[in-house]
Amino acid sequence: MLEEVERWLDRRSWSVADRPLERILAAKRNTKVSVVLPALNEEATVGDIVAVIRRELMSEAVPLVDELVVVDSGSTDRTAEVAAAAGARVVARDAVLPRIPAVPGKGEVLWRSLMATTGDVVCFVDADLRDFSADFVSGIVGPLLTDSDVDFVKAMYDRPFGDTPGQGGRVTELVARPLLNLHWPQLAGFVQPLGGEYAARRSLLERLPFPVGYGVELGLLVDALHTVGLDALAQVDVGVRKHRHQDGLALGRMAAAIYRTAQLRLSRGHLVRPRLTQFERGEKGFAPRTYAVDTEERPPMAEIAEYARRRVA
Repeated sequence: MLEEVERWLDRRSWSVADRPLERILAAKRNTKVSVVLPALNEEATVGDIVAVIRRELMSEAVPLVDELVVVDSGSTDRTAEVAAAAGARVVARDAVLPRIPAVPGKGEVLWRSLMATTGDVVCFVDADLRDFSADFVSGIVGPLLTDSDVDFVKAMYDRPFGDTPGQGGRVTELVARPLLNLHWPQLAGFVQPLGGEYAARRSLLERLPFPVGYGVELGLLVDALHTVGLDALAQVDVGVRKHRHQDGLALGRMAAAIYRTAQLRLSRGHLVRPRLTQFERGEKGFAPRTYAVDTEERPPMAEIAEYARRRVA
């Protein structure tokens, strides 16, 4: 590990207990905090997450979060209804920036959420978390309120796989961590580089391109490094993250998108063949299934005319 990263780990890696809520609230002053939950068919978990944030971080006694938005990317279940009933403002992905046709993907939802929110600090939380703790929000928002030289904070945590501790994050260990260590060794200190829980200043997020799909977490992390430098990045230990695990084929598609995102940042070139073929056993043996690998990125939000007009207004 680089000496620079060892120093960074000592200086920019914290525990949620390092910043009590009282200290965070005292430092908040007039800073507005928005929490965004990107959601697709998460009716089983989204309501509980919203309820915890409303109860523990949006009360008169603890007014940490000013805006709680669920961006629904076309759910076919009761995600939107459940989220609204729990107290979130629900926004349909396609209703944000309707001039630009939406494409499928988590990064697309996160990018559009900048237009749907107004907070100075934007906190992203995946909507499939179980046994959710408000520490996931307060832990990563805290450094942005108490330390003016921190611009981007990722959560770190244990990721059990079923009842087995420490075996989650397979794409992280097999794809993302090797890529970062080999090509961006300054980022080797991040425990969960692909984690979906992170917070950043709007002034940084609006300057970054957003990969529309699974590569968004790696893309934002790498681009944040190049934009503001390692010392402006941080991570906070928030405990244990429990969520729904995807099957091996879905993980393969995720891995391909992440590799593609890294490749573009290494060369700013184009894939020769942005496709991934996988095999599924059918009645007549193994059948090939070919999927497109995400090849689109959204430009920095600051370049979007509607967003620029809103800032002027």
